Amino acid sequence: MTDRITRRDAFLAASGWGDADSRPLAGDASFRRYDRLHKGDKTAVLMDAPPPQEDVRPFVSIAKFLLEMGLSAPQIFAQDDEAGFLLLEDFGDSTFTRCLAEASVNENTLYAAATETLVDFQMKGMAAPVPDGLRAYDPDMLMNEALLLPDWFLPAMRGTGPTDAERADYIKAWDMPFEMMKYRGKVVVLRDFHVDNLVWLPDRAGPARTGLLDFQDAVAGHPAYDLMSLVEDARRDVSESIHAQCLNQFFETHRHVKGADFDAAFATLAAGRHAKIIGIFTRLNARDGKPQYLDHIPRCWRLLERHLDHPTLKSVKAWFDNVIPTNHRVRPQ
Repeated sequence: MTDRITRRDAFLAASGWGDADSRPLAGDASFRRYDRLHKGDKTAVLMDAPPPQEDVRPFVSIAKFLLEMGLSAPQIFAQDDEAGFLLLEDFGDSTFTRCLAEASVNENTLYAAATETLVDFQMKGMAAPVPDGLRAYDPDMLMNEALLLPDWFLPAMRGTGPTDAERADYIKAWDMPFEMMKYRGKVVVLRDFHVDNLVWLPDRAGPARTGLLDFQDAVAGHPAYDLMSLVEDARRDVSESIHAQCLNQFFETHRHVKGADFDAAFATLAAGRHAKIIGIFTRLNARDGKPQYLDHIPRCWRLLERHLDHPTLKSVKAWFDNVIPTNHRVRPQ
């Protein structure tokens, strides 16, 4: 820890911010931490992403990709890839989450702005080369994520993990839906496109009004994913009217999506994401001692269940009905 502080201080000194006041910002579920730096009337944000658990290079690559499109990713003032430090533009505290909690900006306005940014990003991105080294959101990756649910939720719910047969049947149930994702159009998927990671920047115009954060885990995948992440938020109830507003706006302004194919992809990716998050939130309690995430699990189950009746997920629904019936889809104790 002492060595980490020494390297941090050296990075800030070399960046011209060695004498800045530092105040911690809210962390997240990763090993990263953030501090806001004050130097006179200037501010910046320090990302501390310690290797080997974290790697700042994907964030830098995607930030440049977004900035080249005229979107609002944080400018990178200084970086030390080896040590895992970035000095970033400070977007302030007006996250969409805070604006919604304080009712300082109309909810419809925020979600419309986020959808406008997403469509603009995807339309431009389809005409631009995908950043080098960007991983494909392929069936193997989707399956590994979905397996977090049986591997972590089942032990928490019933005291034992999945049997070999249950795990094999689970993989088989997802095989066809996930395999279909290989044949869909690919865009850069930010993966955590929701109100916690969006910042309201009203002084900017059009799609740039939405500041983008936490995109270091971006992949190349289906255009439905980030829209689904926005309207089916694991940590916030999104009304049916907002859900419909965003989907209608997306279809009306996006030139490269189709109805039936898009619906099947949306349902598959949504169900897979919610399964993953149920597993992650359970793991954050069991492994990392963060029980606050358990409170979101009932919402995630509701979001998952809304897609299980889609014809594409018939086999997935059968597995859940057999192994985790409705009365067991609860917050683990």
